[in-house]
Amino acid sequence: MREQCFDAIVQTEAHFGRIDILVNNAGMNIRRDAEQYTYAEWDQIIATNLSSAFHCSQAVHEPFKRAHGGKIINIGSMFSLFGTIFAAGYAASKGDIVQLGRALAVEWANDNIQVNTLLPGWIEIELTAEAKKLFPDLEAGILSRTPQARWGKPADLAGIAVALCSSACDFITGTAIPADGGYSVQG
Repeated sequence: MREQCFDAIVQTEAHFGRIDILVNNAGMNIRRDAEQYTYAEWDQIIATNLSSAFHCSQAVHEPFKRAHGGKIINIGSMFSLFGTIFAAGYAASKGDIVQLGRALAVEWANDNIQVNTLLPGWIEIELTAEAKKLFPDLEAGILSRTPQARWGKPADLAGIAVALCSSACDFITGTAIPADGGYSVQG
């Protein structure tokens, strides 16, 4: 996986002449009770959701230094903030993605690299469609807790991602920003 990440960054820089932004947006889950995970399942979740982001970030560090800066956006999850059932590996990996972002933000600040994490709430994607099928009451519970009373769409993350990647946010680094229609502020 590490080699693939480095190859992707090299190819991107070669094609475009430079690289300014990295979005680490990998996410998968295996829904089961925590005590039932096999080592291989746990490792697959951590490798996909966390290790890939680390390796891609490593790979982009040197090109960012040559360009005198860059932006990394990690995609976490509201489960970076909350626990949940049937998702111990997912929640752990997404919580770790927040900490990875904070650590890299501190370590690479002198290289003018800003690292931030978006925490999507309930967004209509393939991963959440599977959860809706498994848990028939999920939809009603989410809508009742979300002040905006709807599921998010991938486009709902675009504005904050664009802002974080712009020079308007050069002084913002190491933060985790929920984009969840208010879900995380409800008690």
